Amino acid sequence: MSNSAENETAAVPDGRRLRTERSRQAIIEASLKLIAEGTLVPTAQLISDRAEVGIRSFFRHFPDMEALFSAVDDYGREATEALFIGGDRDGTLQERLVHAIERHADGYENQTSIILSTAAQRWRYEVLRKNYARYQRGLRKDLDDWLPELKSLSRDQREAVDGVASFEMWHRLREHQGQSKKHAIEIVVGIIHNLLAADAG
Repeated sequence: MSNSAENETAAVPDGRRLRTERSRQAIIEASLKLIAEGTLVPTAQLISDRAEVGIRSFFRHFPDMEALFSAVDDYGREATEALFIGGDRDGTLQERLVHAIERHADGYENQTSIILSTAAQRWRYEVLRKNYARYQRGLRKDLDDWLPELKSLSRDQREAVDGVASFEMWHRLREHQGQSKKHAIEIVVGIIHNLLAADAG
C-alpha cells in the first residue's frame, strides 16, 4: 500500500474521532449556555437542540444526565476555582477580610446560575451532591487561608462565619433583600468582623 493510501486510511478514524470530540464539547458548552441564560434544569432535548446534535448522539456521549453533569464539572472546575483563589492576601485583618469577601462575591456573581442549577437538582444526582460538598470544603479552606485568625474561633463561631460567607447568604442579600453588591459586601464583612472582635474581646 502506498504512503498516500495509508494516510487516507488513517485519516478516516482520526476524522471520526475529531467529530466525536467536537460533538461532545458542543453538548457541554450548550449545557452551560442554557444554564447561564436562566434555564436552570435543561433537558437532554433542549441541550441537543442548542448543540445542534441529535438526541441519540447526546446519549451516545452521555448515557444519563449525571454523566453530563460530571463532564461539565470537569470542564469548568479549573476556571471556577480560579475565580475564588488568588488575590493579595497581605495586609491588616480588616483589609484581608474585605479582599476575601470581595473575591468570593465576584465568584458568586459569576457562578450564580450554575450554583442555582446545582441546588435545583442536587437532591436527584449524587455527583452534584459530591461536587457541591467539594466546593464547600474548598471555600472554607480558602477563607482560612485569607484569615488565619478564624482558627481561634469556637466551633459555633466558625460555623457562623461559613454561613455568613456562603452563597446562600449572598444570594439572599442580593436577590431577596435587594442589596447592592457593595452593600452586601459591607454587611458580610461587618458580621464576620464582629464575630472576630467578640472572640478577641
